[in-house]
Amino acid sequence: MSAPFHLATALDAALKSAASAAGFDAATFSPEVRTTDPKHGDYQANGVLGYAKRAGQNPRALATALVAALPAEVTADFDTAVAGPGFINFTLKPAAIGRWLGAYGSGDALAAGAGAALAGRTWILDYSSPNTAKQMHVGHLRSAVIGEAIARLAAFAGAKVIRDNHIGDWGTQFGKIIWAYKQAQAADAGALEAALAAKPLEEFERLYKVGNTASENDPAALTAAREELVRLQAGDAENVAIWKRISAVSLEAFQNIYDQLGIRFDETLGESFYNDKVEQIYRELTETGLAEESQGALVVFHPEHPRFKTQPFIVRKSDGAANYASTDLATILYRVQHFGATDTLYVVDKRQGDHFEQLFITAKKWFEKTNRPLPRLEHVDFGTVLGENGRPLKTRDGENIKLKDLLEEAYERALKLVESRESDLTADEKREIARVVGVGSVQYADLSQNRSSDYLFSWDKMISLEGNTAAYLLYAVARIHSIFRKLDLAPDAFATGDAAPATPAEVALARKLVKFADAVFMAVGQLRPHYLCLYLYELAGEFSAFYAAEKVAVDDAADRERRLRLCARTLLVLETGLGLLGLRTLRRM
Repeated sequence: MSAPFHLATALDAALKSAASAAGFDAATFSPEVRTTDPKHGDYQANGVLGYAKRAGQNPRALATALVAALPAEVTADFDTAVAGPGFINFTLKPAAIGRWLGAYGSGDALAAGAGAALAGRTWILDYSSPNTAKQMHVGHLRSAVIGEAIARLAAFAGAKVIRDNHIGDWGTQFGKIIWAYKQAQAADAGALEAALAAKPLEEFERLYKVGNTASENDPAALTAAREELVRLQAGDAENVAIWKRISAVSLEAFQNIYDQLGIRFDETLGESFYNDKVEQIYRELTETGLAEESQGALVVFHPEHPRFKTQPFIVRKSDGAANYASTDLATILYRVQHFGATDTLYVVDKRQGDHFEQLFITAKKWFEKTNRPLPRLEHVDFGTVLGENGRPLKTRDGENIKLKDLLEEAYERALKLVESRESDLTADEKREIARVVGVGSVQYADLSQNRSSDYLFSWDKMISLEGNTAAYLLYAVARIHSIFRKLDLAPDAFATGDAAPATPAEVALARKLVKFADAVFMAVGQLRPHYLCLYLYELAGEFSAFYAAEKVAVDDAADRERRLRLCARTLLVLETGLGLLGLRTLRRM
């Protein structure tokens, strides 16, 4: 057979074809191909067992018949064996591995191989989404890095990806900030401007706290803040100017963080963008009979739902103001109409699960009533970052840790690690390496966890050259670059060639390289980047075993070229995989 990027998909198709030839009911047979423990081979098909049970037949006999019906091109590339009650094991032959390595010798080839999986899909990734007038803190970390990794994986797999930073830039908090701003301006305009010039976002954050405290303690202040919000929503020139200043300052500060993390957005459409679009939501939900008035608010009930049958989904508050529900519904409609979204994914804390479940149920009913195609809507939830005390990570005085401070500490700790190792690197080179290692360590420590779980934030484990860490993988990349540098060769010189791996260590490494496709497809299919992290860690370990077992710069030309090609392929896959996770790599470390 040819060298398809994802061999499991090709085997699945071949088994379905063989099932028809073997007399199976092809409509009810699923091969269930998956990767398997290396001691059993490379892939295993388990679908015969379930099919045999439904058909009342002997599974091992059916599996044997299925193997006999496989096309010759499959048996030419795989050793096949029926095991146990009817499992079918497939082990790639060295020549087939060599052809795969020859077909995917560049980043473009890898991307082209993966690119058909999601072709024709338009994914909207909604992630990060901080509130303006506030500094980003550690609680914003997971959404940002998980969202970026999923965006890169989806694009690699062929989807058109639109990254949307749905910032919180509208609502009651701005009335409080504007009120406090005007109070400070009246008291000492010069001092206010000096504070805004020195640390603008910090000052707006302080003003919010002032306005919020005053509103909680003084009914007159609360009334005044609400009046400022009404003026803002009505388009008052002074209040709009203050609000725009808040947004500009906030976006600049956010961008500084995104630049450090290597994150970019295609759109930054905050809640304010949908302010003039919510009236359509109210009207259509009412006209279709989905929404009703309840205690002055416009709400949607879902009586069929076991948890939400008495819990209203409020789409307009009793004071007539919009909320998350109304703007989120408007956002779904806009994404379908403007971007042609087929998939919309929200990378948001799992504590928002109820909101998204109600949102999706409401959207489904609304789109059905209005004869619109509903995109796939999915809440990509994640757990909490915990301190070593097992509680949400905070400063010693109980405040949220600012993300800029976290990244700066990561840099400082990485610099100590770099400086502890003897090298001929210049001070500037060490600082650049520390930036890449420090930020990458923060990103990778998050991504290497199952996103649904809480995880323990540990500097000692995070910035270490041992274990499943960014530093370990970045060092593996730099180590392979050093092999080619010492030989005065370029890895690209080995982009072609399909010689089969020969020694056991070569075969083990080559088999692991072929599994890159499985790791990518599993990570993007389940929206869990940690599958790719685990694969890259195992690949780096397999390379270390290969390099310890086999000398690369040998005199025999064929052995030398074959082993250098394996080094080049490992480098390509490690750099590609780390890039998909959002990490930058290094040539020296």
